[in-house]
Amino acid sequence: MQRPKVGLALGGGGARGLAHIGVLEVLQEAEIPIDMIAGTSAGAAIGAIYAQGKDAKLIEDLVPTLNWRKLLTLVDLAFPRTGLIHGRKIGQLLELIMGGKIKFSDLKIKLACVATDLSQCEEVVIDEGSVVDAVRASFSIPGIFTVVRRKGQYLVDGSLVNPVPINVLKSKGMDFIIAVNVIPDPTERRRKVSDQDIVTFKDPNIFNVIMQSMQIAQCVLLRSSLQVADIVIRPRVAHVGVADFRQANECINQGRIAARDSVPEIKRRLGITN
Repeated sequence: MQRPKVGLALGGGGARGLAHIGVLEVLQEAEIPIDMIAGTSAGAAIGAIYAQGKDAKLIEDLVPTLNWRKLLTLVDLAFPRTGLIHGRKIGQLLELIMGGKIKFSDLKIKLACVATDLSQCEEVVIDEGSVVDAVRASFSIPGIFTVVRRKGQYLVDGSLVNPVPINVLKSKGMDFIIAVNVIPDPTERRRKVSDQDIVTFKDPNIFNVIMQSMQIAQCVLLRSSLQVADIVIRPRVAHVGVADFRQANECINQGRIAARDSVPEIKRRLGITN
C-alpha cells in the first residue's frame, strides 16, 4: 500500500522561525518522510535551504554566524521609496549557502514559497524559477524591505495573507500535512514571574511595531487555517522577540521539544513502525 504524501508547512515569525530548524532535525532523525515543503517568510528561507541539502544539522551550524555584527553587514540601505533595505545582500548569502543560483527544479524536495501581491491583495505561490528570488519576495516585510517586482506583480511578505501555508500543500496533492506555527496567540504572550504575569513585549522599535502589527492580523487567519492540518507543531517561542536572533539556540531547542512531542502521533497516523 502506497504511503500518504507528506507536506510540511513552515510559517513566518522572524527570529522565532529559527524553531523550524529544530523541528526539521527531529523529523529527520525520526525518518519522517517529507514530500513537499511550503514556506512563508522565515519558513520559506529555512525550507529552501533544507529542500536543497536535506540536512537540518547543516542549517543549525550556520546559526552561530547570526550575531548583530554579521546581520548589519547584510543591511543594504535603500532610498526609502518602498522599503528601507534592498535585501540583495541577504539574497547573495542565501545563494552562497545553497551553492549558487538554484532553481526550484534543482531541489531535492519540492518547495513552494508564498508571497503577497500588493496590487491584487492576494496570495502568490512561487514554485518555479529562482529559489532565492522567491524567498526574497516571501520575507519582504512591508516598510522594512523593498517590494519585489516579479511578472508584473509587486510582492511583499507572504505572512500578510497566509502565515502558515497549509492550503498550498493541499492544492499540490499532499495527503498528510504537518504544520509548524511559531506565531503565538496574543493570549499566550505572557509568562509567570514570581506571582505576577508580565507581557514580554518590550519597548518597541520600528521592526517590532511592524512585525507585531502583522501578527495581530495573522492570528485571525491562523485560527481557521490550522484546523485543516493533520498535525500542528507549536514551539513555545512567545518569550522570544521577533528580531531577537541572539536567542537562536533557544528557538531551535523549543522546536526540537515541540517536534519530539508530536513524532509518536505522526508515526502512528502514517503507519511508521520504526
